[in-house]
Formats: sequence, structure tokens, C-alpha cells
Amino acid sequence: MATHKPQTAGVGLRTALWLLLAGALQAASLAWPVALPPSLDWLGLTQGQALWFLQWLALASLVGGLRTRASWQVAAWRGWLFATAWLACTFGWLFTSMHTYGGLAAPLAILAVLALAGLLALYYAAAAGLFRLLARDHSVLAALAFAALWLLAEMARGVLLSGFGWGAIGYAHLAGPLAGLLPWVGLYGVSFVAALLAAGLALGWRSALGARWGEAARLALLLLALLLLPSWLPEPQGGSAGTLAVTLLQGNIPQNEKFDAETGVLKALQWYGEQLQQNQSPLIITPETALPLLPEQLPDGYWQALQQRFAAGDQAALVGVPLGSFSAGYTNSVVGLKPGLAEPWRYDKHHLVPFGEFIPPFFRWFTELMNIPLGDFNRGALPQPTFDWQGQRLAATICYENLFSEELAEQFLDDATAPTMLVNVSNLGWFGESLAMNQHLQIARLRALEFDRPFLLATNTGQTAIVDHRARVTHAAAPHTAMALHGTVEGRTGITPYARWLARWGLWPLLLPALGLLLLVGWRRPAKAPGQGAF
Repeated sequence: MATHKPQTAGVGLRTALWLLLAGALQAASLAWPVALPPSLDWLGLTQGQALWFLQWLALASLVGGLRTRASWQVAAWRGWLFATAWLACTFGWLFTSMHTYGGLAAPLAILAVLALAGLLALYYAAAAGLFRLLARDHSVLAALAFAALWLLAEMARGVLLSGFGWGAIGYAHLAGPLAGLLPWVGLYGVSFVAALLAAGLALGWRSALGARWGEAARLALLLLALLLLPSWLPEPQGGSAGTLAVTLLQGNIPQNEKFDAETGVLKALQWYGEQLQQNQSPLIITPETALPLLPEQLPDGYWQALQQRFAAGDQAALVGVPLGSFSAGYTNSVVGLKPGLAEPWRYDKHHLVPFGEFIPPFFRWFTELMNIPLGDFNRGALPQPTFDWQGQRLAATICYENLFSEELAEQFLDDATAPTMLVNVSNLGWFGESLAMNQHLQIARLRALEFDRPFLLATNTGQTAIVDHRARVTHAAAPHTAMALHGTVEGRTGITPYARWLARWGLWPLLLPALGLLLLVGWRRPAKAPGQGAF
């Protein structure tokens, strides 16, 4: 009988193009910026929701490509190509921040985006290569091995080296049948199940093609059970914490003017100053660095007038403003103003953006190629006190901090002090008219389901929105317009199972079982029979 040796040659052009296309389709499964035509209403998708089924099909095509007569090295290359295309398409808007507003030459900006995507794709290359080594059949155990490896890759990307988990596959399932799992296992748990669905589909299909009907049947049952699992779980048993009327301000200061003393700074001081003085909502929230100067740099009496405005009465404000000094260092902060405070409440951003808010070691040369102001901040503590107002406890985050649920969870150790609302202030003007706004809103909506909390987003250019605890956008400002968004929000009490175990043990309840599962797969790995190909 002829034997089939594993392929060790590089990835061919046709295969490479297919992998790049599949990766791009996985990126398209995330936040979708365009309303679908009426003929597709049966999909139940609206503008800003995810094409979750594309994620399932795209990743299944990768798994199918890994189950060929290829070596583990070729499998790793395939995983890397797929992931590089997926990640580059997901956060390609970084080009705008580096080139249009950072002044980096276009070729270098493109190269930087591809380099970041390629480096992060190494996690998935390792997962693909290990899967090829560990799983030599099409069993349920092989599907579990792929899901465990994908989970470890997603967690490594989201945690190691400051972490940048933007575009994880779990976000695609916000509008899909797996959304009911979020209050129980969170984003990473849903990413594991989504990867298991993709692996089950690919391996089940290959089993059916090879007339291995027993394996195909078991994998089909696995798929059915996973799709039905969310409907079997009860909804979170949280309660109402009352309502609060809010105003979210969106100044729409162009990013190329924002830090210009003669244009954007003057516009911001005038517009936000007027809105903070005139609006009558119990709580007013501005975006990140809405006031782009330190309090002592503001015009005479400006900061004092704001403090006096909210020193008495029944109104409060959360204002994005940088704080600090040259000697002590600077912080990207939110200042809380309300009656009865001897000193303003403040939140200092904890999770800083590499290159934008802190300079990684050995990379100062790169930041010097760009012209980004306020590019080196001090890190705030974790956790920090909530802003308590009119019966609500508001937990603040800035910019992409809403990406890190494990950090948000530190506020949920105690029912009596857990936040009743989540707030994020951002300036997405750095990314122009791109998918970044839709993806940022999608992240907030998923956090709302994980923690059973409403999420308030105040941004400079969009998407400024109010999201309820069921992830529904109840109020939204039109992007790239200056407006004050008014709405009433219901706070929530109670702690979801996910928030409870994440607050106590971090990501270990997901990490340890995944590692244990891989050890089991390695121990039970079937040996190749003589003459059997490494299919």
C-alpha cells in the first residue's frame, strides 16, 4: 500500500489566496456598518450587528485546511496567513491614526498595521501547528483540542504584552445564538464554543465525506447541543437599581484640529463649556479629553466656573481632561463634579494604549516618527472607586479599556459596591470614518451582556450611545455631528455568574481546563497505522 508523506512545502498561491479570503470573511463577521437590504430581513440583522454565521464558516474552512496531508509547519503557515488577514482587516483603521493624524508615511503605516497583525497572528500559527500535531483523527476530542488551542491563542493575544484582543471571534456572536452564554462564560468562553462549532462542522463534513458515519453523527450531535445550550441556561437574576436621566456630549472636534490652540482647542472649550452650563440633566458626560488642556492651562476662571456650577443643586458631571504636571507625570483622566465633594472625584486610565499613551521599551524611535500629542501617561490604579450619584454607582473606563472584561470584573467582588452602570469616554476621531466606531460600540454591547449592566458611551465623533443591560442601543447620536444625546438609563443590581467567578479567579477557570484538555488529547493521541496518511 502506498504511503502518503506529509507535505512540507510552502503554501501554494491558490491556498494562500483562499486563506486570506477566509480571514477577511472572519473580519467581516464582526461589526457590520451598513444596513442590509430588506430581502435579507429574515436574518434578523440590523446596522451595527454581526454576521455571526460568517465567522463560523470562515473558521471552519481553516480547520478543514488543517486536516490535510500537510506537516505541522505548513499548518502553522496556514493558520498564520488566515489570522494575519483577519486581524489586518479588523483593525486596518490604525492606518488612519498613524498616517492621517500621526504623520507617518503611508508605506510605513501600512507596514506597521501588517506587522502588528502578523505578530499577533503568531499565536494562531502556534495553535494551528499544535492542532496538526495533536489531533490525528476527526473525533469530538479533536474538535475540543482545536477549540482549546484557539481559546489559548485568543487569551494570549488579549492578555500578554499589554494585550490587544480587539476583534476576538466571540464578538461576532453578539447577535447570534451563542449570546445567551455571555453572562455565564464571557467573551473567551463564547470564543471557545464558537471555535468548537467551527471545528465540529469541518471535521463532521470530512467524516461524512470519508463515510465515517459514527464520527459524523457524534459531531453533528455536538453541534446541535452547542447551539441549543444557551436556551437551556437561565437569564441573569439581576434587579433594577432605579433610573437616571443623562446627557452624553459629542463635540465632533476634528482630530486634525483637536490639539490646535487656535482652532480645535477653542472650539472644544466653547462648545463643551456651553453644554456643561446649559444642560439640565442630573448627569452630564463628556468624551475623553473633551477639555484638551490641563485645568491650570485653561482660560482664567474656566475650571473654577465648572466646579462652582456643580458644587450645589441636583446635577453632576463627568469630564474628560488630562491631569498632572511635568514633574509628577500626566494621566488621561475623568473628573467627577457633584455637590458635597471637598475634592473632585477622578478616574485615571489604567490600561494605556501602546505608542499612543505609553512608549514600549526600545520603540521610542517609532513614536518619534509620528506627531501624536500627550503620548506618554502615568498608569492609574486598579480598581478605582465608582462615581456614586443619585442611587447609582458608575464605573468609568477610557477608550479601549472596555475591551478588558477581566479588569472591569475587579469592581464586582461585592454586591453592595458593584457598579450599577458602566461608562466609557473615548475619542475615536483618531480613526476617521472607519469600522472602529462600530466595533467599539459592539464591544460595549457585549460587556453589557457579560455584566448585566447598561453601558453609556460618550465619544468625540461617534458612536455616542446608550446601551441597556440587554445590549440594545436605546439612544444613539449620529456620527460626526455635534450634539447632546439625552436619555434615561435603568441601573442594575446583582452579579452575573461570569462576573462573579471572573472577579475572584480571573481567567484561570478557562485556562486550566483548556490546558488539561490538551494534555488529555496528547495522552490519548492515536498512533498512525502503517501506510496511513497524516490526513
